[in-house]
Amino acid sequence: MNEMIDCLKKEASEWPGATVAYRESWDCDYFQVAQKGFCLLGKNKANQRVMTVKGRPEINEQLKEQYAFIVPGYYSNKTHWISVILEESDLSVTELIHLLQTSYQLVFEQLPKKTQAAILDLA
Repeated sequence: MNEMIDCLKKEASEWPGATVAYRESWDCDYFQVAQKGFCLLGKNKANQRVMTVKGRPEINEQLKEQYAFIVPGYYSNKTHWISVILEESDLSVTELIHLLQTSYQLVFEQLPKKTQAAILDLA
């Protein structure tokens, strides 16, 4: 499990403008781009490790119907965010990275064009 989480953090930290840092006040790893979060890696009330990411509402609905371990976003907007219960998940690291990448892209696209350009210029 720790190896998979390290892989997700390493992958995301290589994307333009993305940072990953532990947030003590939330007890989770917080993934962000231009101070906008795109993933939380922490534990739910049942002490299960969860990865909460943003997604397109119609895709989120399909994923929740298809997989019992994908639930509405933990402590987030239940339409736009989903949580993957990692201990129960049979998704590969590649599939988890895809969900993470989609979340990053959705958040990045909502940034002002000037901010996007500045991030891409630095990359």
